[in-house]
Amino acid sequence: MDLVIDYLGVRYVVEMKIWHGKAYHEKGGKQLARYLEDYHLDKGYLLTYSFNKKKEAGVNTVTVDGKRIVEVIV
Repeated sequence: MDLVIDYLGVRYVVEMKIWHGKAYHEKGGKQLARYLEDYHLDKGYLLTYSFNKKKEAGVNTVTVDGKRIVEVIV
């Protein structure tokens, strides 16, 4: 886990990755889902840095192992 923000008693878990392909990206989502399980949370954030010239930047919400993950690709 890269970052845990505890603000006014609410925890936000953020996993940060560098884009190394789709399979690596999916592993990052599963890794974050395990962290969320450890913290008894239902929602987390996956921040992915992509240096590809044809990247698909944006924000998506996905479900991984029953956990809601907000994916941000920059």
